[in-house]
Amino acid sequence: MNEITKGGEFLTKQTQSKNVFIPEEFSEEQNMMKEAVKDFIDREVWPNKNRYENKDYAFTVETMHKVAELGLLGVSVPVEYGGMGMGFVSTMLVCDYISGATGSFATAFGAHTGIGTMPILLYGTEAQKQKYVPKLATGEWFGSYALTEPGAGSDANSGKTKAVLSDDGTHYKISGQKMWISNAGFCSLFIVFARIGDDKNITGFIVENDPKNGITLGEEEHKLGIRSSSTRQVFFNETKVPAENMLSERGNGFKIAMNSLNIGRAKLAVACMDVQRRVISIAVQYANERKQFNTAISQFGAIRYKIANMSASCYVVESACYRVAKNIEDQIETFIQQGLSHQEAELKGVEEYAIECSLLKVAASEDVQNCTDEGIQIFGGMGFSEDTPMESAWRDARITRIYEGTNEINRILSVGMLIKKAMKGQLDLLGPAMKVSEELFGIPSFDTPDYSELFAEEKEMIAKLKKVFFMIAGSAVKKFGPDLEHHQQLLLAVADIVIEIYMAESAILRTEKLALQKGQDAVKEQIAMTQLYLYNAVDIATSKGKESICSFTEGDEQRMMLMGLKRFTKYVNAPNVIALRELIADKVVKQNEYCF
Repeated sequence: MNEITKGGEFLTKQTQSKNVFIPEEFSEEQNMMKEAVKDFIDREVWPNKNRYENKDYAFTVETMHKVAELGLLGVSVPVEYGGMGMGFVSTMLVCDYISGATGSFATAFGAHTGIGTMPILLYGTEAQKQKYVPKLATGEWFGSYALTEPGAGSDANSGKTKAVLSDDGTHYKISGQKMWISNAGFCSLFIVFARIGDDKNITGFIVENDPKNGITLGEEEHKLGIRSSSTRQVFFNETKVPAENMLSERGNGFKIAMNSLNIGRAKLAVACMDVQRRVISIAVQYANERKQFNTAISQFGAIRYKIANMSASCYVVESACYRVAKNIEDQIETFIQQGLSHQEAELKGVEEYAIECSLLKVAASEDVQNCTDEGIQIFGGMGFSEDTPMESAWRDARITRIYEGTNEINRILSVGMLIKKAMKGQLDLLGPAMKVSEELFGIPSFDTPDYSELFAEEKEMIAKLKKVFFMIAGSAVKKFGPDLEHHQQLLLAVADIVIEIYMAESAILRTEKLALQKGQDAVKEQIAMTQLYLYNAVDIATSKGKESICSFTEGDEQRMMLMGLKRFTKYVNAPNVIALRELIADKVVKQNEYCF
């Protein structure tokens, strides 16, 4: 097993490439699974894309039953509950390749296998798991997750839905309204969150979907994208729920909701991957065929600029997704070896990397939106037409920045969780922050560094970007203390710096590992994508760093920190990014598809 870097420690430790997992290391079994999933999507989903766009909800359900027959609804479910019992990497792999054709099916699949099933698997009693999980794992039943209410979105714990215990203590009566509930139109059970009495926190319940038991559904919502994903309001009117269907303990619902969303965020990130691969491939194929001025538009620099940037972002997000997937899988295995049950180990394993899950969710959802937008642009006027797949991909991508916690919430959460870990002594942020503060007052080295090894300067740039984070975060915590959480615009800017550090470092580690395995010449395009992404990441860190520093400092402190920012974001040998883009685009254009 690789050396495990704990959640958030990527900021305080220099991870070795030998200790990261990369997609090129999928096992034979995982590669076979990937091909099986791709074949299913290409055969059953992609040719029927118009049916999803035309709100054929019944076809979504039909496809869910077909994927259930392949056993894919139970990939992460232990064998004793009817699943395949595979690890977190395999779970992410299936979620990745099953999501590329349409957001409608991806949402139905993700909602069922994630937040519709995992709360029972992770928090349920043995009796609850025996009763419900096998049905969910095999597709006999479909699951749904009812948390959001008209007045409770990002503030999930503020829900007004009530649960009242009967006089004889045998059941609860649940009353309230839920909205934006995925799979509501065809699910067999809901994971419902309600408040008992005046409890501070909500409580989770397993509620079977029986219309005769006070459950009424609203009409299907008409949405910008994911059009044939069933999304309805759900009304509970004194719905009787057996007392034994309480999930975990009274008042534990908020914790269940948050931990379920941690898993959901990681899966959502990887579910943005195959969309990008397909969009890039289709855009390149069109660019190779489309001629203007007697030349294929794929030969024009303006188009090649887009192809290169789209490819680099896709490669980098993929690198980060599978890096954290293996971290989670290894952490779960470590906890099991320490004597924890699978249930406890998975809970603690995913919770450990909640920060990374939030970072990934933001990065992947924004990259897929950019990718689909550029896909439309490459198609030009045709891209705006429903006759091409670009506009539906763009519409479907838009929801990814909203569900599983908005990107704004996830940015704020990620920095907040880092600081809380530091306050609890679980992560040393103070030590590095003090060292950076001392360095600011020191004399910088004027020695000529040796950058002869691959990524020597890039690794140093990552280390310097981490100093940018420590410099700003350390000063902000010192100035604001607990009140820092009220300075949301500052937190958003700092989060962007952290995101770019994690993503760029993930790409460097993946590509270095590939270069050691295959030789640098064999992966020169991957090297170029990594360098291109880092160059852009440094620009983002520079901009967000300046914005942050100027927001809460002045005078000598501000001048000193801005000088530090300039020092920590300066290349010795800045790359020729136009040449990098040309190298990347040339490979993708010649291969006529995304090929990494």
